[in-house]
Amino acid sequence: MGFTIAQGLMLVLLIASTMAVSTARPFGNSKNTQTSNRIIVGDSYHWNYGFNYTEWAIKHGPFYLNDTLVFKYNPPTPKTFPHSVYLLPNLQSFIKCDLRNAQMQGNTTQGAGEGFEFVLKRPQPHYFACGEHDGIHCLNGTMKFFVLPIDNY
Repeated sequence: MGFTIAQGLMLVLLIASTMAVSTARPFGNSKNTQTSNRIIVGDSYHWNYGFNYTEWAIKHGPFYLNDTLVFKYNPPTPKTFPHSVYLLPNLQSFIKCDLRNAQMQGNTTQGAGEGFEFVLKRPQPHYFACGEHDGIHCLNGTMKFFVLPIDNY
């Protein structure tokens, strides 16, 4: 299981559009009044299986430094699959859904209620994926996405 051609093209489009926005400068006043945002990952769908978060990230961007991503998901029950959130170290790990060097950001219960928050503090790509069931939710290409936060100027 790997990337489909469409998913690969979407990834290239996301990288290109993020880089274009990050290098753009506003005309006139060089101070941008953009403040940090609190963004619920997946909007009303939250962090659940069957939703394409790569597409969501493309449509939702750009993301800025100090934006807060909020991951909301139900805790596991006998009738539901558990979810978690991992931060993968690089693009290769993201593409392959290789969780060996990933850092868990939210375990299977931390997404309940108000969810848990992740603040985008570094101006570099942040690669997120669900790590449950040996990464199968990541491997099918849906429960993973990345953002490249840009400076608010």
